[in-house]
Amino acid sequence: MRPFKTTFILFVLFIFILSIPSCELLAQQPANSANPSGGSGNAAAAQLQQLIQTGRAKNVIFLLGDGMGDSEITAARNYYVGAAGRLAMDTLPFTGAVTTYSLQEKDPSKPDYVTDSAAGGTAWATGLKTSNGRISTTAGTDKTAKTILEIAKEQGYRTGNISTAEITDATPAVLGSHVNSRGCQGPEDMKNCPQYKKNATGPGSNPLGSIAEQLIDHKIDVLMGGGKQRFDQTIDGGQFQGKRVLAAAEDLGYKVVTSAQELTQVSAGKQERLLGLFNAGNMSMEWNGDPAIPFPGSGPQKCNEFVRPSNEPALLSMMLKAIQLLENNDPKAPGFFLQVEGAQIDKRAHTAQPCEQIGETVAFDNTIKLAIDYANAHPGTLVIVTADHGHSTQIVPPQAQDSHASGLMSTLITSDKANMTLHYGTNTVCCSATHTMEHAGTQVRIAAQGPQAFGVLGVHDMSEIFHLMARALGAE
Repeated sequence: MRPFKTTFILFVLFIFILSIPSCELLAQQPANSANPSGGSGNAAAAQLQQLIQTGRAKNVIFLLGDGMGDSEITAARNYYVGAAGRLAMDTLPFTGAVTTYSLQEKDPSKPDYVTDSAAGGTAWATGLKTSNGRISTTAGTDKTAKTILEIAKEQGYRTGNISTAEITDATPAVLGSHVNSRGCQGPEDMKNCPQYKKNATGPGSNPLGSIAEQLIDHKIDVLMGGGKQRFDQTIDGGQFQGKRVLAAAEDLGYKVVTSAQELTQVSAGKQERLLGLFNAGNMSMEWNGDPAIPFPGSGPQKCNEFVRPSNEPALLSMMLKAIQLLENNDPKAPGFFLQVEGAQIDKRAHTAQPCEQIGETVAFDNTIKLAIDYANAHPGTLVIVTADHGHSTQIVPPQAQDSHASGLMSTLITSDKANMTLHYGTNTVCCSATHTMEHAGTQVRIAAQGPQAFGVLGVHDMSEIFHLMARALGAE
C-alpha cells in the first residue's frame, strides 16, 4: 500500500500515537528512559515510525465481518451502545477504506461491481482479483493462487482459521483451498468442480479435492466452525480413498471436538492440530427477534440476547482457545497467523433478521476487543479488521402511511431508548416467506493496529490487504 510522503501528516500521526497510553512500544520503555534533551523520546518515535510503517509482525490476527458494511456497523452501534457510544472496532488507531469489486468470469478485464464472499476473500487472501464464486483460483484461466495462510506456513508461523459459518464456507475456504466453485465443500458436493475431485484424471484435471479435504491436507493447526456435514462425507480417491473426511483428519493428527464442553477440555500444552465442528451446518445465532416485514414493519422490539445453545461455543471462546493453542512464547521464533470470521452478519442480513444480524455483529466485536487486548499485551501483533463487502441494511426515518419504503422493515428500541427503523430492499419482497437480500457494491471499512498498520490509511483495493500482511510476515 502507498505510504504517505507528507512530513506534516506523519508528524501529526506520530504525536497522536505517542499520546496513546497503551502503545506497545512506549510500554517497553524503562520508567527512567526519558531525559531532558528529549533524545529517548525521539528514539521512541523513530522506533514507532519504523514499526507501524515497515515492521515485521510476531503474530497476525485478521478479523473479517462478513457483509459488515458501514450501515451494519452503525446499526449495531446504535442498538447496543447508543449513537454516541463506541464499539471495540471503533477504537483501532488507523482506519481506511477498501474497494470490493470482483471480475467478470467471461471477461476478466471488466469489473463486476458487486462481489461475493468467495471473490472478495480471494482478493485479500491471495492479492489477486477473481470472479464471483471462485475460491483462490483465477477468473477464466482457473489457475491456483497462493494464499497468505500458505505463505505464513512457509515462513514458520502456526496457523488458525475459525468461523461461525461452515468452516468450508467461502471466507475460511479461500485461505486453505483452491477450487473453481465455492459450492464444492465436501467430496460429495463436487458437481461443479469435476476436475478437482480426488479421483480426477485426464487433461485439465487438478485433483486437490473438495474444500473440506484441502483444509485438512493443508494441515492448518486450528480449524473451528460449523460444517460437520462436509466432513462426514466419503473421500473418492487418493491416500484416504473410502474414508470419511473426519477419519482422514484424525489420521493427519487432528483432535476432533464437536461441543463447547469438549473444547474447554482441549489442553494448550500439546501441539497437536485441532478440528472443531460444532454444527452440521452454520453455527447458531447469539440473539434472535422478529424479522423485518413489509410496511409497517415489525416492532418496535427489543432483541432476545444470549439464545445460543450451550453445546456450541461463542466465537470469542473459539478465538481464545485458538490463541492459546497457536501462540509461541519464543521471542526469536515466528508466532501465528489467525483468521477470525463473524460470518452470520451477512447471512442474517440476507434474510432480513435485524436482531440476529446485530447480535452477530456484537459477538464479532467482542473478538475484536480480545484481539486488541492481546496485541496490547503482546508487542508485535498486527490486528486487522475489515469486511468483504457491504450489505442491504439501511437506517431510515420513521415510515409514514402515505410515503414509505417498499422493502422490509423492522423498528428496534436502542440503548438510547429511541426507535431505529431498519430497511432491507435489495431484492423482491412481494410474496415469499423467505427473502434473500443482495450484497451492496460499496467500499468497506478497514482498521488496524501494530506492525504495518499505517498501510491501511486512505482508500485501497481489497487485494492490497494481502500485500500488507505479506510484508508483516516478512514475505515481501
